Amino acid sequence: LCFNSIMPPAVTDSLDIWAVDSQIGADGSISVDFLLPTGIYINLDVPRDATISQIKQLLWKQAHSYPLFHLLMEIDSYMFSCVNQTAVHEELEDETRRLCDVRPFLPVLKLVTRNCDPGEKLDSKIGVLIGKGLHEFDALQDPEVNDFRAKMRRISEEKIQSLVGLSWMDWLKHTYPPEQEPVIPESIQDKLYSGNLVVAVHFDNCQDVFSFQVSPNMNPIKLNELAIRKRLTIHGKEDEEVDPADYVLQVSGRLEYVFGDHPLIQFQYIRTCVMNRTLPQLTLVECCTIKKMCEQEMIAIEAAINRKSSNLPLPLPPKKTRSVWDICNPFKIVLLKGNKLNTEENAKVHVRAGLFHGTELLCKTVVSTEISGRSDHVWNEVLEFEINVCDLPRMARLCFAVYAVMDKMKTKKSTKAMNTSKYQTIRKAGKVHYPVAWVNTMVFDYKGHLRNGELVLHSWSSFPDELEEMLNPMGTVQTNPYTENATALHIRFQEYSKQPINYPPFDKILEKAAEIARNSDNAAMAGRGGKKFYVVLKDIMERDPLSQLCENEMDLIWTLRYDCRENFPQSLPKLLLSLKWNKLEDVAQLQALLQIWPKLLPREALELLDFNYPDQYVREYAVGCLRQMSYSNCFYVPHSSDEELSQYLLQLVQVLKYEPFLDCALSRFLLERALGNRRIGQMLFWHLRSEVHIPAVSVQFGLILEAYCRGSVAHMKVLAKQVEALNKMKTLNSLIKLNAMKQSKAKGKDAMHTCLKQNAYREALSDLQSPLNPSVILSELHVEKCRYMDSKMKPLWIVYNNKMFGGDLVGIIFKNGDDLRQDMLTLQILRLMDILWKEAGLDLRILPYGCLATGDHSGLIEAVSSSETIADIQLNSSNVAAAAAFNKDALLNWLKEYNLGEDLDRAIEEFTLSCAGYCVATYVLGIGDRHSDNIMVRKNGQLFHIDFGHILGNFKSKFGIKRERVPFILTYDFIHVIQQGKTGNTEKFGRFRQYCEEAYLILRKHGNLFITLFALMLTAGLPELTSVKDIQYLKDSLALGKSEEEALKQFKQKFDEALRESWTTKVNWMAHTVRKDYRS
Repeated sequence: LCFNSIMPPAVTDSLDIWAVDSQIGADGSISVDFLLPTGIYINLDVPRDATISQIKQLLWKQAHSYPLFHLLMEIDSYMFSCVNQTAVHEELEDETRRLCDVRPFLPVLKLVTRNCDPGEKLDSKIGVLIGKGLHEFDALQDPEVNDFRAKMRRISEEKIQSLVGLSWMDWLKHTYPPEQEPVIPESIQDKLYSGNLVVAVHFDNCQDVFSFQVSPNMNPIKLNELAIRKRLTIHGKEDEEVDPADYVLQVSGRLEYVFGDHPLIQFQYIRTCVMNRTLPQLTLVECCTIKKMCEQEMIAIEAAINRKSSNLPLPLPPKKTRSVWDICNPFKIVLLKGNKLNTEENAKVHVRAGLFHGTELLCKTVVSTEISGRSDHVWNEVLEFEINVCDLPRMARLCFAVYAVMDKMKTKKSTKAMNTSKYQTIRKAGKVHYPVAWVNTMVFDYKGHLRNGELVLHSWSSFPDELEEMLNPMGTVQTNPYTENATALHIRFQEYSKQPINYPPFDKILEKAAEIARNSDNAAMAGRGGKKFYVVLKDIMERDPLSQLCENEMDLIWTLRYDCRENFPQSLPKLLLSLKWNKLEDVAQLQALLQIWPKLLPREALELLDFNYPDQYVREYAVGCLRQMSYSNCFYVPHSSDEELSQYLLQLVQVLKYEPFLDCALSRFLLERALGNRRIGQMLFWHLRSEVHIPAVSVQFGLILEAYCRGSVAHMKVLAKQVEALNKMKTLNSLIKLNAMKQSKAKGKDAMHTCLKQNAYREALSDLQSPLNPSVILSELHVEKCRYMDSKMKPLWIVYNNKMFGGDLVGIIFKNGDDLRQDMLTLQILRLMDILWKEAGLDLRILPYGCLATGDHSGLIEAVSSSETIADIQLNSSNVAAAAAFNKDALLNWLKEYNLGEDLDRAIEEFTLSCAGYCVATYVLGIGDRHSDNIMVRKNGQLFHIDFGHILGNFKSKFGIKRERVPFILTYDFIHVIQQGKTGNTEKFGRFRQYCEEAYLILRKHGNLFITLFALMLTAGLPELTSVKDIQYLKDSLALGKSEEEALKQFKQKFDEALRESWTTKVNWMAHTVRKDYRS
């Protein structure tokens, strides 16, 4: 046993009984309280490593001597239940688990009758899997939550029903859809053998392997036929009839299949092998193997179907209501009082309120009177807004901010108390206003009813960098669930009618628009400006999304809205920003126009999901555009729609936070697509689960996770295995951190290996689908290669054997304590750049390795095989660390070591292309902290960057001086490789420069898309992406707003600057290498 036989929890806690130095006995036993169904309580010392089954036998033996034993049923009629570490009630059905792996919150086990209700069992499993008990949703007693759960449950159940009776092939398409890349780069022809592919086909359950040279346009079924015919011929069974459709090709050692009518070259795996000049290894699997997998999943599906089905409650008869458009009174609320303001005694407190639609302020903000006091304040004050109720848009939100007002800062104590340096302040007439808390709520509820009655709003105390009139309209409309210490505002909505007041339904909105059109004198000419204004409109529409529109331009766009629809349909975002959302007539006309607006490309429609566009129908239109995520234009061969969706899924999950109501077009769209494709399902699961701990989205994300699990019960087992493995990694990482100060790294590594050899760890960490990529099977641990890294958080480097013959070991890195979301975003953008370059016929060999946040400051990174850092390559070539960074031959010699003859030329070309790609990418994204330890090279010459802790120009500095002075990394040893070791090889270097310039100009054409994707991530709370100002860096680096000639001139200047300043990079690298050598 390792580490004194004791495994700690994920977070070491002095009160945690599973931690080191806890109350576990010297013999490895722990005192557990058992509660029997008879009401009898028994305390027993049980072995910490005992399985649940063994503990149950020990308890049964002891229970013989206690009263009422004769009332108990057979032992197998019972199971244990406990409260786990996430405060979720868990039933311990799997009795092969050990107590130390279950890790109950307290050592208390309750013996309960085995649950025969499959519905309740499923609820318990879902709660454990998503890390949030479903009883929490029930306890909210929120009508919106209940309605949403019922609707999503119906969608999930319909999806499950549709799976019953699927053929094995249809099941395979749903569960393991083929991964394809329809864009075929021109450069691929050079990688083929006389225009053909060479493929190795293995036969399942036997040793036969055959190689074939086939056309890249051959489809999989033809390859099946070739392989079967060859095998039959070799074994002398030529006359035997075998249907090639009874077989399917599987990528050897992976859960990835090659089937369908597409050419072989379009499959991602085969494409990658061709580009890397490796032999594609496929296995021909009989359909009976797939059928067996399918049948096993159908058992779980049928069990879920057999439980009691949910029925939506019958709708109540409609109440008589009034339209909000009939209420022409000013909008008013009553500010009643505030609690727990926790302000300075000498401060006066006021409340500011504003009505917003997105970031647009609908009317002037209203400020309450100032009241003195420390904690509780009573106002009983009417706040009247300069807008009539009839003009309130459906998605209007009411935003509040509580401020303390003081004459001046007299003491350091008060300065500290008010956090003035952290948050924005206003100085007026010698007084200073400090934010205390903010809270937002919707004016209409989820059913479209105008709010009425009293409401208690528990506020938030953390403010963003940018505030709008000291308010936070971009903040959540959820109130703070931690009510005990939160500032609370009590308000009352004005009552305008005895009847409920509703926002008009969609048909009434269109009727209103038609009425306005009929009454308009110049209806026929409305919204048309002819050729005279075409040039003016074109100039406005070509501006990037960060450009502000002036009042005159907005008026012009709205006036010429029909011209915009006909000539500039992609201008819809600018039209929406030009609309007066506080005028019901304009809003009605916009909704009518939206019905005839052409569908946008998905890349263009993404912008409409930004916070600036909260209107329900606009967002439904945007989701409608996303539903057609398969399109074609002159540059682009259609992508599989799910491939494209996965490219933007990170942003789509983040903008769920902008949705004020649970039931919306976006959440339904994501759920439907996830239930239709397990790869999308796994990505959605982890994107949601990694943030389910955040209070503002906990309920929303938890409910979508619940709905996904209900509709994909067969996938739950796979996901549960991943969750268990990650918990084990977290536990192991915590223990390594705990012991790092006490023992040498060698001893720590030995202890880690001993630990990984234990059954509980080996079983939990073996035979699972990788959370990074469900096609990758993490099969068998290669314990001797596993290690932990030297950095502060002691990341784990976990290594697996590869089932593929001759394949590299598979490695994953587990990090606990680092926020990986910024790395995830950067790698996603690099992946997108790679796609855009390939669409334009340029393959720059980018390597956007896998990265996934799986929890609060924890996640996984793919370890790239056959690669080393520049620092290690240089250090290994020099005896003196200080000289290593200046050895220009080290890198080229290293490539020569692994590549001979023509292979060396190919490796240098690979290096040249990838170096160009990363030079441009790091410049455009402003990636900082570039040194020789976070730039790596593969043995085939492919260069790539890692660790993206600083982006958008946030470069590291020391003593206030920026350490990085170059726009991107281009050192002389890189140039030495590019020039093939020949000084003055201007032809090769000129081609490298041309690659860089071409790549830069391609990215410029898609500048709006990059800005949109970063803008959609503003809600993620990344430290270097907190406001629109941060995104300005992209606009500057891409020279948006300049002509192509001006932009290229700017880039050339930056390129020359990088060349001139390469010596400063070498000096920085030398210092880094010396520090590294000293530490080691």
